[in-house]
Amino acid sequence: MRPASMHTCPSLVLHAHLCFSFRMSVQTIRSVFSVETGYRLSDDQIVNHFPNHYELTRKDLMVKNIKRYRKELEKEGSPLAEKDENGKYLYLDFVPVTYMLPADYNLFVEEFRKSPSSTWIMKPCGKAQGKGIFLINKLSQIKKWSRDSKTSSFVSQSTKEAYVISLYINNPLLIGGRKFDLRLYVLVSTYRPLRCYMYKLGFCRFCTVKYTPSTSELDNMFVHLTNVAIQKHGEDYNHIHGGKWTVNNLRLYLESTRGKEVTSKLFDEIHWIIVQSLK
Repeated sequence: MRPASMHTCPSLVLHAHLCFSFRMSVQTIRSVFSVETGYRLSDDQIVNHFPNHYELTRKDLMVKNIKRYRKELEKEGSPLAEKDENGKYLYLDFVPVTYMLPADYNLFVEEFRKSPSSTWIMKPCGKAQGKGIFLINKLSQIKKWSRDSKTSSFVSQSTKEAYVISLYINNPLLIGGRKFDLRLYVLVSTYRPLRCYMYKLGFCRFCTVKYTPSTSELDNMFVHLTNVAIQKHGEDYNHIHGGKWTVNNLRLYLESTRGKEVTSKLFDEIHWIIVQSLK
């Protein structure tokens, strides 16, 4: 999920006329609308980021905010924070077990040793397009992340950047034997009260190689990562459709293979996750 882009969406009646002949970036936006220039947005112009958007778009901060949200609901005694007999959230279990490294290294090791055969995925907090991501199933493999591969002590070791490490979902929903993810766009018009709109033209991104949980394929990113920046270099990448489906096509497929009731429930839960994430 990403913040809404500047696509024109008839259902939302948005009109974005902010156009420039150069490539947009945080720096150029700041310079264009600085106090010195005198330029201001008019009523029919929008910019595709809200203040402090990184609280949602940066991986470690997203996890931190969701964990904090859960704790706040628990303190309030909210039924949303209810857990089962194993301590698992009944309604807020939409983020895999995740730790921040190096800060949570000891906690991660403790969790890892409870199920040493599990696979985990490591992602740099501030990068995109699949850069710097790798999978591990042994503690020794985290040395790939360390600056000095000869040491395993992350407490005293300085690192270039923080990572998140999450328990890997090894039984994902597959289509044609391949992994896929959803790229959905949500417009948030206000946070207090929360008001958001789902853009209708989302899409799915597929891997080019069929999924296998085999440990021999942990390093094969064509199996595990759906990022176009990764998949476009694969032998089976289709440059015509780019390995994508529209969300509507996904829904039709699921309705035909899983039934309308199951599919509707799935999309309702997706909407639920989006709303709870924004809160």
